Amino acid sequence: MDVRKEDELCLVSIREALEVVRGKWSFLVLSLLSLGPQRFNQMRRNLDNISIKSLTDVLRHLEQYKVINREVFPTLPVAVEYSLTDKGREYIPVLAQMRKWGKNWGEHPQLVDGRNQL
Repeated sequence: MDVRKEDELCLVSIREALEVVRGKWSFLVLSLLSLGPQRFNQMRRNLDNISIKSLTDVLRHLEQYKVINREVFPTLPVAVEYSLTDKGREYIPVLAQMRKWGKNWGEHPQLVDGRNQL
């Protein structure tokens, strides 16, 4: 395989990995689920200012990429729990390395209220 073709394949793989965490909430939801399974409202409480629509969209996105599992329990009312799949658990070291890089090299911009962004 020539170097150019290998570089192109590398870029495709990186693009696919980045597509999973596109948007600001995917990273946070994956990080939260790395701690264990969560129900929808638990995640909403843990992700302070996420809207119902945003959380629903990001969960559907992550489920589409098969990094999270959605399990429905036949209770009244119906309970839905989200957890990482094997594929999702394999993504955690990637997130950890991104965090490490950001901590070492990021500029840590401040939010309006003075807190760090992540």
